[in-house]
Amino acid sequence: MELTPPLLQLATQALDLVLDFKRPADAVLSAFFRENRKLGARDRGFVAEAVFGVLRRYRYLSHVVPAANPRTLIIAWLIKIQGMSGAALEKFAKPELVDHIRSARPEGLPLAVTAELPDWVVDKLRPSMSDADILALGRALQQPAPLDVRVNTQKTDRDVVLARLQAEGMAVEITPFSPWGLRFKDHPAINRHPLFLDGSLEVQDEGSQLLALLLEARRGEMVCDFCAGAGGKTLAVGATMASTGRLYAFDVAEKRLAKLKPRLARSGLSNVMPELIASENDVRVKRLAGKLDRVLVDAPCSGLGTLRRNPDLKFRQSAESVAELAAKQASIVRAAARLLKVGGRLVYATCSILPEENEAIVEGLVAEGGFALQPVNEILAQHKIPLDTGPMLKLSPAIHRTDGFFAAVLTKTGA
Repeated sequence: MELTPPLLQLATQALDLVLDFKRPADAVLSAFFRENRKLGARDRGFVAEAVFGVLRRYRYLSHVVPAANPRTLIIAWLIKIQGMSGAALEKFAKPELVDHIRSARPEGLPLAVTAELPDWVVDKLRPSMSDADILALGRALQQPAPLDVRVNTQKTDRDVVLARLQAEGMAVEITPFSPWGLRFKDHPAINRHPLFLDGSLEVQDEGSQLLALLLEARRGEMVCDFCAGAGGKTLAVGATMASTGRLYAFDVAEKRLAKLKPRLARSGLSNVMPELIASENDVRVKRLAGKLDRVLVDAPCSGLGTLRRNPDLKFRQSAESVAELAAKQASIVRAAARLLKVGGRLVYATCSILPEENEAIVEGLVAEGGFALQPVNEILAQHKIPLDTGPMLKLSPAIHRTDGFFAAVLTKTGA
């Protein structure tokens, strides 16, 4: 599309609002578009692409632009990332600025800048990862995420859905690991498709889908999704239970649980019981102590594994906020563990890439006694899934094309 001065100005205004990093970028953009309702779909697309494009390469672009500001960052993004020619930008920027940006070279930049990660994140990764692996991870997190969906096996079959979508001309394939997943090569408006509207499809990253498989909830059991949120994993677990037994969906956020209700209605499940709790120590939690067969804890975390979708998150977190989250995660997982019967299964998961939020939490629980680690690779092998990241699940966009994801499976061995 043709770039015009008013369109560049709109993108500059939107980026300026996002760069204070006080609210999620997608929420800021949604509010911006509501205030600019006359913008057409293509203009909205450019503004969103420019804002998220700059966020994905913010550290690098800030190095190549003198006295960086929202407008010059977008100019730099257009030249260095989008490959726009200087001639096409001559009416938007001074020739000396364009020449400076075009001549800038990425050689010799610090690892954290090249990987587009905060310095403190690289410092936390270095004890467990090589610089080459950190760079590969960072570069993968700079790429936009594909659209993954989960087929609701309570309503239909994945092969049937795949054939229908391909017959409709959509570029879609099965996911390599999840037995229920499909991946679109572009981002169709799937939320308007009849298969989405009737509950046959749910948008869900493949890594998240695998949590339901690791939980292995069975028909007739008592199960809890301890941090249910909007319920994507709850619905996946409910389907593995064939809508039998009892599945509690706990969360402390009423707004998140409210989003579960329409999804639950579409899903056709009748075994899900959403419950708002005040904290992990709520009386509703305590009354279930020792009664449940399985508990899933997809803990609140830094979200650094989701930077493909939320590139601004890395600027809204800090070493201090991660330390606070780790303390919260340890408290939550202990509370959830009390719900289990002896022999019951706990799955702990995050969408973080930091050992502080992942292995350290699991190792702390095991060290306290009463829980044994069950190797994830053995569970996946039993399901004939060609994925082996060792005894704990560690998914990387650089290797697995999923979000950065962690999960561990533990069995309760005693009180």
